[in-house]
Amino acid sequence: MTDLLLRDVRLLDGTGAPPAPGTDVLVSDGLVAAVGPTGTVVRPADPDPGALRVVDAAGRTLLPGFLDCHVHVSSLPGADALATVLAPESLLTLRAVPHLSATLDAGVTTARDLAGADSGFREAVEQGLVRGPRLQVAIRILSVTGGHGDWRTVDGVALDTGPGAGAVADSPAEFVRAVREVIRQGADWVKVAATGGTGSPRSTPESGGLSEAELRAVVEEAARHGGVGVAAHAQGAAGIAAAVRAGVRSIEHGYLVDDATIDLMGERGTWLVPTLATLTRPVAAGAPPWVEAKRRALREQAGERLHAALTAGIPVALGTDAGVVAHGSNLAELALLVEHGLSPAAALVAGTSGAARMLGVDDQVGTVAPGRRADLVLTDVDPLTSIAALADPRRVRLVVQDGRVVKDTLADAERTPARA
Repeated sequence: MTDLLLRDVRLLDGTGAPPAPGTDVLVSDGLVAAVGPTGTVVRPADPDPGALRVVDAAGRTLLPGFLDCHVHVSSLPGADALATVLAPESLLTLRAVPHLSATLDAGVTTARDLAGADSGFREAVEQGLVRGPRLQVAIRILSVTGGHGDWRTVDGVALDTGPGAGAVADSPAEFVRAVREVIRQGADWVKVAATGGTGSPRSTPESGGLSEAELRAVVEEAARHGGVGVAAHAQGAAGIAAAVRAGVRSIEHGYLVDDATIDLMGERGTWLVPTLATLTRPVAAGAPPWVEAKRRALREQAGERLHAALTAGIPVALGTDAGVVAHGSNLAELALLVEHGLSPAAALVAGTSGAARMLGVDDQVGTVAPGRRADLVLTDVDPLTSIAALADPRRVRLVVQDGRVVKDTLADAERTPARA
């Protein structure tokens, strides 16, 4: 593996600290070996002096690789539901390969897939069979009968039995078994439907979720298996509150969270993954009328409620629902977080060290510091003044993952002056 010296960067290290211009970062053996003022970082003597690439990065910003905590890499935005149900599982799996690649090219080096990807996706990336962010997976969503993960026909015929299909249960004991089953299949996370949603035909954001007793059973059983985290799809206020009281680690969406629950999330350190990209996206052409009606009603209140949550100082992690929205546009979420109340610096933390803490990997990634994995993003954007520009993957010039350069458009960039 060739060592890498990034010279004279403007470093945003992921901690929320002010930018450090004139910084050198040395990468060796897959790790950040040294960080210091330009000209002070010295590489140890090496019998092969040619095994070092030096990048003059003056005028550019270096950040940790980003973490997207809510993706669906095997899903395709706007895909025909019937065609997806009828497609062979191999097609859905292979369809994810360019999605994974686009996510990595956007600057996301770690992602959590919250239904659709099984453990084979994670292992394929780990083994280098496909290029993409390293993955944590939940495999499927656990749902009550008629809830957000119940995609059977009215006669009870299962429309989908693949990894993305929901698992239906209806008592604390049944959910304990469902947790054990999904962990047996290799899940890093357990995902539950604490409420219904806009895209499920027989539930709503305010109803159709697990009871609090069922949620507690899931959390307790997941904790028994090495502290596996629980992520709760939760949109309506009552379901969000029940999930927080039950002890889930993250609330996904959280669109109608009330003030009392915001306070409780702050007390308990419950994470919010607001997926603003999917909230603000237009309704797809040809969507059923009930989808449009539910989305319109939800959006009228969600913006104000999420602004209250984001400005209250509760823990926030970046998540996009990519797969519902386009793959490769992941960092558009940063500007949406700013629009809804975070400062640019706080939004960057949500996408780096904050997300890493939530995923339990902050001792490895999420910051640029000696000893951390060398997951790095070099951009010609100043994210503190032009964070929306990071939504364009072309502005991400270099991506390093575990010390390997996995995207490099610097030669193209030299023909274009760095811009703010």
